[in-house]
Amino acid sequence: MSGMPSVMLAAQPRPCPPGACARWALCAWLLMVAAAGLLAVVAPAGWAFDADRLLAAAKRLGPQAQSGARALQGMLASSAPLGEEARLAAVNQFFNRRILFRDDTETWGQADYWASPLEVLDKGQGDCEDYAIAKYFSLVATGVPASKMRLVYVRAQIGGPGGAVQAHMVLAYYAEPSAEPLILDNLVSELRPASRRPDLAPVFSFNAEGLWQGTGATSAGDPVARLSRWRELLAKVRAEGLW
Repeated sequence: MSGMPSVMLAAQPRPCPPGACARWALCAWLLMVAAAGLLAVVAPAGWAFDADRLLAAAKRLGPQAQSGARALQGMLASSAPLGEEARLAAVNQFFNRRILFRDDTETWGQADYWASPLEVLDKGQGDCEDYAIAKYFSLVATGVPASKMRLVYVRAQIGGPGGAVQAHMVLAYYAEPSAEPLILDNLVSELRPASRRPDLAPVFSFNAEGLWQGTGATSAGDPVARLSRWRELLAKVRAEGLW
């Protein structure tokens, strides 16, 4: 991860390291209720996912984006009828296996860039934010409600007590508002409950419905208004047909 958004909830972080093993604990967080559509094979009217628009956007980027988009569509279609936890595993595995970790300066030539899922598939590489973002929007595309997930900025202690602290991003999933979350991470591919990740300290979290500081339920404002990169990302993902 290359940079903390200017939401003024934490100090500027350093890049998250490839291959490091982070563990942490999160308290249960109350989430707002929201609805999401389902993939085309089981989709009600009004669902936002647009396969044709995704393929058209991929064609503009090039052959690798087209290949990635087709693979993504196949994974979404096959996982949509499954239970939510099985969908989490499928999406988590898809991106962890397909995308190589690279810093934004190497991939994009800039300190911090939030790539859309299609941009990540086109490059074949990304940082921790890109993994978490791609998983979030892909799970929404399979019908997992956005309100059940949060993109979480954390401080990860590497190498146990006394180890170096790095900034990192993960995706947290809550089966119920009061449930212990499952953590989707590019550093540890196995889905694990928060109690099995005890050295990641949450700084702030957000999704399409809200922004929260730390592990509390108190709102820190509108993420679209306060996180310029999130606002720009939503526009890109909508243009690509995934939102």
